[in-house]
Amino acid sequence: MMRQDLNDDDVSLFDAEEDAGRTSKKSKIEHPLASFFHLFFRVSAIIVYLVCERLSTFIAGMVTIILLLSCDFWTVKNITGRLMVGLRWWNQVDDDGKSHWVFESRKGPGKKLPSDSESRIFWLGLIVCPIIWVIFIFSALFSFSIKWLPIVIMGVVLQGANLYGYIRCKVGSRSNLKSMATSYFGRQFFKQAMAKQEES
Repeated sequence: MMRQDLNDDDVSLFDAEEDAGRTSKKSKIEHPLASFFHLFFRVSAIIVYLVCERLSTFIAGMVTIILLLSCDFWTVKNITGRLMVGLRWWNQVDDDGKSHWVFESRKGPGKKLPSDSESRIFWLGLIVCPIIWVIFIFSALFSFSIKWLPIVIMGVVLQGANLYGYIRCKVGSRSNLKSMATSYFGRQFFKQAMAKQEES
């Protein structure tokens, strides 16, 4: 049986000790190779999906897409999240066979802050690509392309898992997504009410 545990304490990341003491450059991309590969595998899988029926056989396209999605999942989960935004997540099984989910974020004084450019690239790629795969699911259903359905579902699952894991890292262990959404929409409603009151 899988159990979901959250880390209440901040756990240092692999290179947190090296990063302490260095200052953050807000607009510079400090990890260009990680930024490139963060988007490369995601966008390549989408492009191959769009053009593979015209250029190759179904099997070759399917294998290529699955390889690209797998490389993307591993790269984003293990490398780009840690380097670009200071977040990482994983699952570990203890000696009793119980599964524990761990969500880490680099916080605290002396920790290096991610640059704004890298953060934007990371979150944009992390959010937009799963949305595109969801659109592909509806496209495959409505066009009766059932043979492509398992592939687009795999795209949603792999990229959605990374999105969920990193959102859990970003939100933190003490708050949940529902309370975050409620407070955001409450603030928006309050701002609109105040703007209407000022106009009248």
